[in-house]
Amino acid sequence: MKPNRIAVYPGTFDPITNGHTDLVSRAARVFSKVVIAIAESPHKKPLFSLEERIALVEHELAGLDNVEVVGFSNLLVEFVQQIGASVIIRGLRAVSDFEYEFQLASMNRHIAPNVETMFLTPDEDYSFISSSLVKEVARLDGDVSEFVCKEVQQAMRARFRESG
Repeated sequence: MKPNRIAVYPGTFDPITNGHTDLVSRAARVFSKVVIAIAESPHKKPLFSLEERIALVEHELAGLDNVEVVGFSNLLVEFVQQIGASVIIRGLRAVSDFEYEFQLASMNRHIAPNVETMFLTPDEDYSFISSSLVKEVARLDGDVSEFVCKEVQQAMRARFRESG
């Protein structure tokens, strides 16, 4: 039986990739509830609006009953505490991710000692996928069908057509 704990998996999800989906599926087996917290992040100049990213993620994860998708724009640990969660899920694709993720986890623990960070690794098939790389391949009209779901492919194609 899963412990009665809520975990938050934060990110910009611009767009959600198969690597993200893999990590959410893994976390959903461990926690009673997983909240996908989509950061507004206007400073990152996302390809999709917050509302579009929420809709794409909700569509992609519709089959997972214990997963909820929400947007947020405040400090992550404040958001985690507001919803009564106790764990932040972070994905590690490669050793190169560790230093930055370790710094984030340490800062979050300093601000909110009652919130833990759990690192998960994606399936090896997804360990090289990043939203940034997927967007670049799609922008150059490359095939991203192995990296994102059909709805995300279509949304990126439409967005890149709009921007010319």
